[in-house]
Amino acid sequence: MDIEAFTRREKMLMLREELLAVEEDRLAGRAGTTLDELDSYLESIIDEVEHGKEASV
Repeated sequence: MDIEAFTRREKMLMLREELLAVEEDRLAGRAGTTLDELDSYLESIIDEVEHGKEASV
């Protein structure tokens, strides 16, 4: 197995573990992040990045 195939395999395994953990949380009734919370978080990151770009220009 070459390094590219190994790396791809490792990434897929890590993603699978993350998806399994999320599914276990969902089945156990644990709440995750709502779409509104995620949207707000992403907007704040975008604002921060845009502000940083403006400041460096």
